[in-house]
Amino acid sequence: RGNLLAHAVAKSGTDFSAKAEALLNQALKDAGLSRSRIVRTVATGYGRRNVAFATDQKTEIGCHARGCYFHFRTAITIIDIGGQDNKIIRLDDDGRRLGFKMNRKCAAGTGAFLEEMAARLDLDLGDMDALARGTDEVVELGSYCTVFTATEILEKIRAGRPIGGIVKGIYHSIARRVLEMDAITSQPVLSGGVAAHNPILIDIFSAMLGRPVQAPPRPQLMGAYGAALFAINEEHSGPPKGGDQDL
Repeated sequence: RGNLLAHAVAKSGTDFSAKAEALLNQALKDAGLSRSRIVRTVATGYGRRNVAFATDQKTEIGCHARGCYFHFRTAITIIDIGGQDNKIIRLDDDGRRLGFKMNRKCAAGTGAFLEEMAARLDLDLGDMDALARGTDEVVELGSYCTVFTATEILEKIRAGRPIGGIVKGIYHSIARRVLEMDAITSQPVLSGGVAAHNPILIDIFSAMLGRPVQAPPRPQLMGAYGAALFAINEEHSGPPKGGDQDL
C-alpha cells in the first residue's frame, strides 16, 4: 500500500549481484517477510542489470521522479546529487517529465568529489556537515575540476584558512556546479545520498535560489522507492495516491 516496511543500504563493492542479493535478504529479515511474498521487483541505478532476481529495470531518472513526486504532488524540479553524477529532472503538476539534464563525465560536484575532498582534508565524511555548520566563514574555491580543487585546498590550508570554512566552501562549490546545469523552474526538491548525509546543502541551495528547497523523507532511498512504486503500478490498476501506505 505504499508504506516503507524495511530498507538496507551498503557499499556496492565489486560484486553487484551478490550485494543486491544480500541487501534483499536483509530487508526481508527486517520486515519479517519471506521471499515468497515478493510479487515483483524493479531494479534501478548503475548496477540494475546485475540484479538477477529483478523482474524489470527502470532508469534512475524515472525512479527518482516517481519517488519524489509521490511526496510532492505538484510541479517540481528534482536535484539529485549522486555518487558518480548529478541530475536535474523537471516534472509538471501531473508528474510527467518535462526534461532532464545530467552533468558531463566529470566527478566534480558529485558524492565522489565530496569523498575525495574529505580524504584530502583527512576528515571523516560524516563529520563534514557539522564542521560546515560550525562556522559563518565560506572559503571560496574557484576550481571546478576535482584535481585542481584538491590543489587549491592545499593552498588554502597553507594560508591558514579554517577547515570549517574550507568545508563550507566545498559545499558551495557543489551547489554552484549543479545550478549551472539547468534552470530551476519550479519547486526545488533535493534527492539522493549526498542530500541525506549533508543536509546543509538544503540550506545552501535555498540561499542561492532565494526560495526554500525541500527534500523527501529518506532522500537517499528515493531511487529505490520510485522503483518499488513502479513495481506496484505494474501489479495494480494505478499508482498509489500518496500518503501513508505500505510498500
